[in-house]
Amino acid sequence: MQYRNYYETLGVDKSASQEEIKKAYRRLAKKYHPDANPGKKEAEEKFKAINEAYEVLGDEAKRRKYDNIGQGFNFQEGYDFDPSQYGFGRNVRYEYTTSSSNDFSDFFNMLFGGGFSGSGFNGGGINIDEILGRGTGNERYSRRRSMAGEDSEAEIEITPEEGFTGVEKRVTISGLKGGRTISFRVPAGIREGEKIKLSGQGGPGLNGGRNGDLYLSVRFKQGGLFEINGNDLTARIDLAPWEAALGAEVPFDTIDGRIMVKIPPGVQTDSRIRVAQKGYRTSEGRRGDLLLKVRIVNPAPLTREEKELYEKLKQVTRFRGKGNR
Repeated sequence: MQYRNYYETLGVDKSASQEEIKKAYRRLAKKYHPDANPGKKEAEEKFKAINEAYEVLGDEAKRRKYDNIGQGFNFQEGYDFDPSQYGFGRNVRYEYTTSSSNDFSDFFNMLFGGGFSGSGFNGGGINIDEILGRGTGNERYSRRRSMAGEDSEAEIEITPEEGFTGVEKRVTISGLKGGRTISFRVPAGIREGEKIKLSGQGGPGLNGGRNGDLYLSVRFKQGGLFEINGNDLTARIDLAPWEAALGAEVPFDTIDGRIMVKIPPGVQTDSRIRVAQKGYRTSEGRRGDLLLKVRIVNPAPLTREEKELYEKLKQVTRFRGKGNR
């Protein structure tokens, strides 16, 4: 019979940890799962081999027994293996039988499920029914190791306004069986980089295992009415030249309502006016400030009266633009 190199099957070293073995199994099982490869016999056989390898290496007791077989020998995958030639189970007659067949190889069944006479493999008795998890009759072995699906991550973009108030959103997820649309709630006060957990919406579980979870990482859109920096919000406020020069009170729509903003006389373009406690509100209730970046704009087009006033201002003012000098 052929030797099975389970480490090679999973693509891990013999020194791999149980967590590394589990990750390798998940990755390969997902790749070769029959649902992802309908009608492909080669993928189906590969999937069986992966399950068999994890059945052994994923169980610490089985793994120890398997490692004991290869200790001191460099067996390769497919090697014509006869344990009696290597001193395993001396004076023990191996009588492999298919009366209780399963989907695993002869090699697996010889080590963990074959019929033994004498004291058994490595001098210890093996209870095949206990190991394979079946009754004492001739039922077909149907147990498979269940495995939870992998957790998935994705990124969503929201506006600061949506994050401030909270909002219902929908996301479309592509899977082996096509796309599906999921509705979820963005909680009010969520921060940049925080994650929303959608339970059971990650990778599919294997052999009856639960599905993984989907984590949506939040990112705020740029270029909208508000930009967010920590708990502070930044927005632009447009002022007429006379409002900037003389000072004024102008209305402004904040993220949660209209206020009147007091403009100090002589404010310049790119100056910032701070409005306390009108920024972003966190889920804990803390509130940042609103920073209004000034831009001075002229009316367009000018009326005849406005043009005459500008001409008069030009004549009386000492101010001259400096350009890029």
